[in-house]
Amino acid sequence: MNAVVRTAKPSQLIRGATGDWEIVIGLEVHAQVNSEAKLFSGASTTFGNDPNANVSLVDAAMPGMLPVINVECVRQAVRTGLGLKAAINRRSIFDRKNYFYPDLPQGYQISQYKNPIVGEGRILIDMPDGETIEVGVERLHLEQDAGKSIHDQSPLYSFVDLNRSGVALMEIVSKPDLRSSEEAKAYVSKLRTILRYLGTCDGDMEKGNLRADVNVSVHKPGTPFGTRCEIKNVNSIRFIGQAIEYEARRQIGIVEDGGTIVQETRLFDPGKGETRSMRSKEEAHDYRYFPDPDLLPLEFSQDFVDALAAHLPELPDEKKARFVRDYGVTPYDAMVLTLERASADYFEAVAKGRDAKAAANWVINELFGRLNKEGKGIEASPVSADQLGAIVDLIGDGTISGKIAKDLFEIVWAEGGDPRAIVETRGLKQVTDTGAIEAACDAVIAANPDKVQQAKAKPTMIGWFVGQVMKQTGGKANPQAVNDMLKGKLGIE
Repeated sequence: MNAVVRTAKPSQLIRGATGDWEIVIGLEVHAQVNSEAKLFSGASTTFGNDPNANVSLVDAAMPGMLPVINVECVRQAVRTGLGLKAAINRRSIFDRKNYFYPDLPQGYQISQYKNPIVGEGRILIDMPDGETIEVGVERLHLEQDAGKSIHDQSPLYSFVDLNRSGVALMEIVSKPDLRSSEEAKAYVSKLRTILRYLGTCDGDMEKGNLRADVNVSVHKPGTPFGTRCEIKNVNSIRFIGQAIEYEARRQIGIVEDGGTIVQETRLFDPGKGETRSMRSKEEAHDYRYFPDPDLLPLEFSQDFVDALAAHLPELPDEKKARFVRDYGVTPYDAMVLTLERASADYFEAVAKGRDAKAAANWVINELFGRLNKEGKGIEASPVSADQLGAIVDLIGDGTISGKIAKDLFEIVWAEGGDPRAIVETRGLKQVTDTGAIEAACDAVIAANPDKVQQAKAKPTMIGWFVGQVMKQTGGKANPQAVNDMLKGKLGIE
């Protein structure tokens, strides 16, 4: 899809002893499919069950047990491909990828090699400087996960938990289009957002439901790509950035010292912030791929694809464009509001029929800010969309000021309740009585004759007077009315 090879911007180049270097990054993201059963068995995929509680005879590779494809996993893969604007291959093949690990009972992994279920697609990522970058997706294929080896339960033995063995994974392979750790982090974040909108993967990296193999190489601008190294199973967006930064500088150091980069698989140690060698990188022929004889080619009709496409939700890019068009919010605010589907739904509930820009400001700055501070998601917000909408209405109709609104937000956050009723019972209404405001202005002016002279010479001093009047009225005076009245009394234009 990307006919032109992307080049790094000057600010993205890494300065070495012999000049500038460009990073080339490709990502293989493993996303656990949202399904109640595994890819080839009916065993549960519930997280947190006792070790080896979710293991069928198929998962344990008992003799004579045959895999049977889970059609929901196929649906989820096709939905994801459609969400990535990718080609859907109506005929794909499952292969055996042969290698041995203690937590892979079969001695091979059922995966897809030359004929994946999803072909080329693309992802648009928004960078902090406002640039939108298109990153190519090479393919998406289905495969089964391995189990988990546990080494810290005994000084003498290692244990194996096969609960994950056979769980469906979507491996989403990017093209080598990324040129910085920041772009890589933005790519994974956007991919996770798309998956969550689609409902095909929950993206929970702490549970291992989304993890990435990171391919990194370096080269001098204008020269051929360098030899890449793969960093396996990085399970945090922050760690992805750290691993790329360390690995790029490690490779630059080796080449500048006259060494050669060896293609290998490495691990990232988050405690030390460094990568270390795991094994020499296998090529495809080392895995001895061949079509799985127990599984027929996977084939489905265009009607099957069309039916899934017809029920896709509105995706982040389309939702962002609609928010800018229909609600008049900035592209940046629209991007923030659409990072999570639940956040976008919350905003729309607040914004409909109201000042959308004011609603966006309250959702992003007050609500999101408080949720982030307390480590809560939008689903756990103590303030509902109806309650926040009522606060925006109270500001809009002049019942309360912006300052009172913040106090009201705190009350609703801590205690709940109807914002309008709280304003009535606690006497929080904004003072709009010009007589009361004038009396407060006169009192402040009379008490500060020296400041009056300063204000006439320096009109910006009026802000000090406004603050004093607001303080005298307990923050309840209408700030605009105070400002206008003070200008008239002080003779300030």
